Amino acid sequence: MNRREFSALLPLLAAVGALAPAEGAPAHAPLEKLASGLYAEGPAPQPSATGRISRHIVLGMLPDDIRLEAHETTLEPGAGWEPIRTHKHTEMWLVMDGHVHLMTEGATRVMTRGDMGIAVAGTRHSVANASKTETCSYYVVCVGPPE
Repeated sequence: MNRREFSALLPLLAAVGALAPAEGAPAHAPLEKLASGLYAEGPAPQPSATGRISRHIVLGMLPDDIRLEAHETTLEPGAGWEPIRTHKHTEMWLVMDGHVHLMTEGATRVMTRGDMGIAVAGTRHSVANASKTETCSYYVVCVGPPE
């Protein structure tokens, strides 16, 4: 690589450096410390193109540096699979209405009202509406280390 080629790369290298967090800086803003009490469900968001509607309930830190998140999700009929993911936290789904497909480590199960599915931290998982004609809804609770 000559000087001219290297000089052409400098703006790109500067941009990449600006996007990276400073050494020792947290990747995300610190979450608020949670206290005992009531956390009301947030306002209903607009429906998305993917057929998923999530309503925030709580996101913050418990004692001992434990992250807690909870939200309600509704999936329209035929809403497809979310991307397969893994997390540092454990994720739990409590089905309120309808039928939900839960995939963990390649095994798919159908959950119905009152069922709880769990993906322990590090487990590959995904969810989808199991019905082409009915909506489904579930509460999600995530507990684990800060992300």
